Amino acid sequence: MEGVSRLAIVGGGRMGEAIAAGLVRSGALAASAISVADPDATKRARLEAEYGIRSCAAGVEALAGADVVIVAVKPQVIDAVLTDLASAIGGALVVSIAGGVTCARLESLLPVGTRVVRVMPNTPALVGAGMSIVSGGTEATSADVATVEALFGAVGDVVVLPENLQDACTAISGCGPAYMALFVDALARAGVREGLSRDLAERLALRTMAGTVELIEKTGQHPEQVIDAVSSPGGSTIAAVTELEAGGVRAAIASAVRAAVVRSHELGR
Repeated sequence: MEGVSRLAIVGGGRMGEAIAAGLVRSGALAASAISVADPDATKRARLEAEYGIRSCAAGVEALAGADVVIVAVKPQVIDAVLTDLASAIGGALVVSIAGGVTCARLESLLPVGTRVVRVMPNTPALVGAGMSIVSGGTEATSADVATVEALFGAVGDVVVLPENLQDACTAISGCGPAYMALFVDALARAGVREGLSRDLAERLALRTMAGTVELIEKTGQHPEQVIDAVSSPGGSTIAAVTELEAGGVRAAIASAVRAAVVRSHELGR
């Protein structure tokens, strides 16, 4: 991959592993070009066995020779992690996936002039179907942003946006898998109440959600058009949609997104 001869991922976890595995599977980077630092010996052994990726326990060790460093840790520990790594960063491009943590805050923890790019991926990256939002810091060049876009493109779709939109995007795509899973679970449980087996009800809910997404993407229809197309006059769908509206489903979703945005702001501070 252009601009990346060696990549270090610090704080492996599920997302770090997803990124590393996606890069190897897609052929974007050779396994030999990736180093992952994770304190969990079992995870390190699996990375080496399954993907041939070099792993180590210490973040500083993983950084040796890296021109790009992905810091894949939670926002609650980002300050401590970057403080430990600062002296070993050298001229590497630093990429953070810590939700809510601004580029300015990241830059303040690193040597002056360090190039920083902030990314919010989501958990479907684990199966190559992620959605990542990319924003460059004050020192990052357009080439740096393009490099990060290509890296995360190995595990799904990528959008480059101004940083002031990051928290809103996080509240939709970053948190969104939880909303979708909640809806699938609620729909499946309702099916069980009506006499279906759990396996069948969940299968119906999952395939219907996946199929509806594909329908909207491939036809370009507005979601309201899909609702109208299924809602026959006086039929069961419009009766169900009326109940959802009466239950305040739209307002609840808007409130959930607002709560996620507020919390992202808090984490950033």
